Amino acid sequence: MIEFLKIIGLAIIAAVGYGVIFDQITVRICLEYFTVAHPMVFPTTSPTLLALGWGVIATWWAGALLGLLAACSARLGRLPKLSAGELTRPIACSLTAMAVAAAIAGAIGYALATSGKVWLTPPMADLIPTGRQPAFFTAAAAHSASYAAGVIGAAYVCSYAIRRRRTRNKPTA
Repeated sequence: MIEFLKIIGLAIIAAVGYGVIFDQITVRICLEYFTVAHPMVFPTTSPTLLALGWGVIATWWAGALLGLLAACSARLGRLPKLSAGELTRPIACSLTAMAVAAAIAGAIGYALATSGKVWLTPPMADLIPTGRQPAFFTAAAAHSASYAAGVIGAAYVCSYAIRRRRTRNKPTA
């Protein structure tokens, strides 16, 4: 049971760490993404404090869900069990893929917004100054891609755990 909880804790810490670092970057790309497009949870406009707060709020639950799914995939049943340490690398790979997907999507969002191929519609168009809209698209695209890649990454971590357990269970010749 302790190792099961360690896996959940590992996933929460990894997700929150990623979220805080990611938000420290995107809040500096577009502060309005956090102050206009999100509810005011923190009475501040400090980029650092917003990124810390939203980095935790937006990711702890995703880390807990990933951790629960990964712990079940790694520990339940009769197959040999995996430890939290054995899931560190696949979780890190998943977070790296999320960051790459976010960077690519952010660049695409920026390119589309500056070329006039996408634009905000009311009410957001009325709330984000025209000159800040490309930055807003950059941050929004990066966040959307990161979330989508996170779902795929969670499936990868779980399938990795199951495959690894199955290969350990095969008799050697």
